Amino acid sequence: MNETVQFLIRHGYTLLFAFVLAEQSGLPIPSTPMLLAAGALAGLGRMNLAFAWSLAVVASLLGDSLWFFLGRLRGFSILNLFCRISLEPDTCVQKTQVTYGRHGVNWLLFAKFVPGLSTIAPPMAGMFRVSPWMFLAMDAAGSILWSGTFILLGWWFRGQLELVAYFLARLGSGLIGLLAGSVILYVAFKYFQRQRVYRELHIARITANELKHRLDKGENVLIVDLRSEFEQAEGRIPGSLTPVGDDLEALVPAITQNEVILYCSCPNEVSSARAALRLKRHGVRRVRPLEGGFPVWKDLGFPVEQFNIVPLSNT
Repeated sequence: MNETVQFLIRHGYTLLFAFVLAEQSGLPIPSTPMLLAAGALAGLGRMNLAFAWSLAVVASLLGDSLWFFLGRLRGFSILNLFCRISLEPDTCVQKTQVTYGRHGVNWLLFAKFVPGLSTIAPPMAGMFRVSPWMFLAMDAAGSILWSGTFILLGWWFRGQLELVAYFLARLGSGLIGLLAGSVILYVAFKYFQRQRVYRELHIARITANELKHRLDKGENVLIVDLRSEFEQAEGRIPGSLTPVGDDLEALVPAITQNEVILYCSCPNEVSSARAALRLKRHGVRRVRPLEGGFPVWKDLGFPVEQFNIVPLSNT
């Protein structure tokens, strides 16, 4: 048995725990290969299957619980932090909110299988005030399902472990260089893609202070809340209207004579900027996103009202 397999045998439990904990803590370290390797070694009688599985679940719960409580304490600031460092900042929170809307807390059972949801799911659950005991129960079930799937896959294909290890040893540093180069190229591509999106969405913003001043003066401004219903649970800017679904264009005839202010909670006001450009293409000239969105408005201590959603199409 070659050195790669011997190394895994000697340090397998430690590596498994460390890789799962790192990934669930938000570091870009995939733990799937270690789960597969642990399952294969268990199938070969070199690791204890139950102990390895338990270690993976405990490591996952530790990382997830940290972000869950940060989500309860810091709310959307934690999600915005994730999105600012994400390679796809426009979708990371949106995908999670849509999933939560469809499945509720049950989403924790399968979130780890969906790229982009695994790390952000725990703080989102904390932000939506899921009870700690419910979170632990559902997250534990999801961790068991997720880690068990890959460990059992490794156990099933255990006969290929030595063959894979042999080729890894033959490739040596060349493989490391190839993998590192691939990661660098992928990150660079996503980074330049993100910058291109931001350039395309360049449009004049209005600051929260300016909007507050104009509202205090009684100016005729139409404010549209583009956030999901879960975000809206935090309240809204007084007088805001909410579109039904994504049907902004249907409102163009009613809003062409008003200045329209759009706001969301996403970093760099990406959703608001896209909506503003859509309205401009339909003849709405006076439309601007709110700089910083609702989080900045709330942090400045400006008025916030709780509300039942007022569909924009009914106005």
